[in-house]
Amino acid sequence: MSWAEQVFNYCERGLDSSFWAEPMNAASNAAFLVAAALATVALWRQAGDGVRASTAERAAIWLLIAVVAIIGIGSFAFHTFATRWALIADVAPITVFMIAYLAYALRMFLQLGWLSVALAVAAFLWVGSFASSFTCAGHQVVNGAADAEPCLNGSVGYTPALVSLLIVGGIAARRGLSAGRTLLAAGAIFFVSAIFRTIDRDVCAMTLMLGQARGTHALWHLLNALTLYLLLLAAINRRQAQPYSSVGAKEPASGITPK
Repeated sequence: MSWAEQVFNYCERGLDSSFWAEPMNAASNAAFLVAAALATVALWRQAGDGVRASTAERAAIWLLIAVVAIIGIGSFAFHTFATRWALIADVAPITVFMIAYLAYALRMFLQLGWLSVALAVAAFLWVGSFASSFTCAGHQVVNGAADAEPCLNGSVGYTPALVSLLIVGGIAARRGLSAGRTLLAAGAIFFVSAIFRTIDRDVCAMTLMLGQARGTHALWHLLNALTLYLLLLAAINRRQAQPYSSVGAKEPASGITPK
């Protein structure tokens, strides 16, 4: 396998190997940079309002914001170069964010101890690897049989992230934490965005625009950027938000007590 090998995964590119074969897919990645920029402004404003946070927690949030920006850059690279190395540049930052945010949410929102966080992240990685290994009949036919390719255009691999988001959001909401509603809203948007990612090639012929089929992958980018922005806001606002319900525990005013 060559790192320069072309990858043709999406409707808008088709079999065109040129740099700008996916203009909408490429341009829509600006949404991730906007999400990171808006989160940066929110974090700066929070500091100006005197909301106190530990150095470690602020560093973790800055890291999450930086990874969201890198997601946009990596995805842009893949939807322009469309090579094996660019695919890694696209997928790796997404994986890093999923792992890092899960650890952050379990530690800060649910106040789990580090051992529990480590075990949960390990389980997440195992289930994610298993889900990503599912293959289904592809679109191409070789020797009378369809090539195997990731099921649902590879969206099955994101199922553990969606389920984790809904579980953590549900528990946080049940405890009366204001972040719970934000996480559940992000989960709902992520579910819709995954649908657009999944049907990209299936509805390709129905998405003609300016003489070219566009698919729906750009909508995945836009809605996914909104999802990540909401997740960043949940982290940023953790210390200043108040419980919206009297049910369950209240959010700590400062710090967390490891279990």
